Amino acid sequence: MLPVLQIGPAAVQLPGLLLLAGVWIGSLLAERQARRLGMAGDGVERLILVALVSGVLAARLGYAASYPEVYLSRPVGLLALTPFTLAPDVGVAAGLIAAWIYGQRKQLPLWPTLDALAPGLAAFAVCLALAHLASGEAFGAPADVPWTIELWGARRHPTQAYELLASAAIFLLLLRLEAGRPFPGFAFGVLLALTAGARLVIEAWRGDSVVWFESLRAAQIVSLAVLLGALALLRRLAGASTRPGS
Repeated sequence: MLPVLQIGPAAVQLPGLLLLAGVWIGSLLAERQARRLGMAGDGVERLILVALVSGVLAARLGYAASYPEVYLSRPVGLLALTPFTLAPDVGVAAGLIAAWIYGQRKQLPLWPTLDALAPGLAAFAVCLALAHLASGEAFGAPADVPWTIELWGARRHPTQAYELLASAAIFLLLLRLEAGRPFPGFAFGVLLALTAGARLVIEAWRGDSVVWFESLRAAQIVSLAVLLGALALLRRLAGASTRPGS
């Protein structure tokens, strides 16, 4: 784990730097893919910017709402450049809503736009896994297998490494899907299904899971629902593409 990277007199938070790299690389890939699909790359790039700014602002305000006494006494803390003082669920929801509104106003085609975003999202997932590896977040449960790592006072499953391997495999697959898509929405549906499937499996070895009803892992329930939804979506889109006149 390497949460802080010392560069001369400067101490750089490596997880945050990796997330920024993921946004940059993902944006470049999404813009390139949009142009390959015959779309305006700058339209997709602006959509990403709108979603990112809205999501980060909402995530910071959502986190601050959970600790009002801290931020009321020190409002400048809202400007802190740390990724650990964010509410991810609030940020993701706000970013998706903002992206949907922007896409509707600019009349961006839904499925081609999502296909254009797919390789970039996969690249961001790789950088997110690297950020977890650097920070020690998303850590594994205690285990007794030869490949455990020492973390937080125990030998644990290296779930960050599992996440990295799965994300890298999905990213490489998405790159191979760029050349030919059987129907609009295919690349995004595949990304959604594979990401949900990977999380469904890896979550079984996580040591920081949120548990519902005393025994059910929340992330596995959500991942299973997303996986089934993605498979149903792929089936529906495939059927629509084979209808006469489609």
